[in-house]
Amino acid sequence: MTERQPRLVQPVRNGPVLVAGPVRIETPDGGVVESDRFMVAICGCGRSHTYPLCDTSHRRCRG
Repeated sequence: MTERQPRLVQPVRNGPVLVAGPVRIETPDGGVVESDRFMVAICGCGRSHTYPLCDTSHRRCRG
């Protein structure tokens, strides 16, 4: 059996949650989103049009 390495997760203040990829994300409605990128930005604000992936919508709402 291969030993699994911990996955790096970096929350960004007022931004997305960065997760070292590849990732498989299960959404609340039962859908699945996969990405094979080396780093994946997951929406933390709920404003993204590509939820659960971040599309930088959080930037438009900063005061």
